[in-house]
Amino acid sequence: MRERTVGRSGLVVGCVGLGTLTWGRDTSHEEARGQLEAFVEAGGNLIDTSPAFGRGTSEATIGELLDVTVDREDVILCTRAGFTEGPAGMRFGAGRGPILDSLRASLERMNTTYVDVLLVAAPDPLAPDEETASTLGWLVDRGLVRYVGIQGYAAWRGAVLCERLRAMGLPLLTVAEQEYSLLHRGVEEEIVPMADHLGLGIFASSPLGRGVLTGKYRHSIPPTSRAASEHLAAFVRPYLEEGSRRVVEAVARAADGLGRTPADVALSWTVDRAGISAAVVGARTTSQLQSVLSKVAPLPDLVVDALDDVSSPHS
Repeated sequence: MRERTVGRSGLVVGCVGLGTLTWGRDTSHEEARGQLEAFVEAGGNLIDTSPAFGRGTSEATIGELLDVTVDREDVILCTRAGFTEGPAGMRFGAGRGPILDSLRASLERMNTTYVDVLLVAAPDPLAPDEETASTLGWLVDRGLVRYVGIQGYAAWRGAVLCERLRAMGLPLLTVAEQEYSLLHRGVEEEIVPMADHLGLGIFASSPLGRGVLTGKYRHSIPPTSRAASEHLAAFVRPYLEEGSRRVVEAVARAADGLGRTPADVALSWTVDRAGISAAVVGARTTSQLQSVLSKVAPLPDLVVDALDDVSSPHS
């Protein structure tokens, strides 16, 4: 697997990250172990998780596997900050309390003393950016977090937070994580230029269009797929509309012509977009993950141009 630095930092990750959205819920411990082993064997190191994934079950599964299946030092752990359990369920905040409480619980679940990348999962309408910035700096200073980043921030708000960190003499943002695929290219309008200007890398989530770009939904909804899952159907449904069909068919034709799979073509397209440090993929089975990881490679320019054209938001 190709390695890349994340933005202008010294952090090095494989160009494909392992998503754990379903771990501990739809993905069993044994299946997760198989995926992690296959991922590290393929040269991967970035594991992407969140306290919100299965309300902590994803992080807990990772904690059960670290230093048993793989050495902690061999992986880059990326999780989100600000998710805490309240009387009414999980809630989010980017103030000092939620960030510290969230990270403390994440470290305990994952059985580790630090995380490599901590993402503020969204801007907080109540907590000022100065409070968020000072808390992130405190965590880095004490070695609990090595790099910090953002997810779900508008470009202007990310730039503001970065400026607050700079003005306070604190460690700067390293990465922005955003959904990015042939079915979701809005990130190119402002996030990509912002990241380039500020020296941030980008972790592209859902590069397979929430599974739709694999072609599995071209004719029906498989009973074992995310679209058939009670708690993930709403996540997939927006990409099952007629507007996505043209892109899915173009990816399928490109795959046929290249002798590759649609998943491979869609992932390869995202991996090689400007500014991308890593594309984060999740898989239902170990064999699916191995199939994708074994074939990620640059696409011919003509294919890239055709996919760019058919997926353009303005086409």
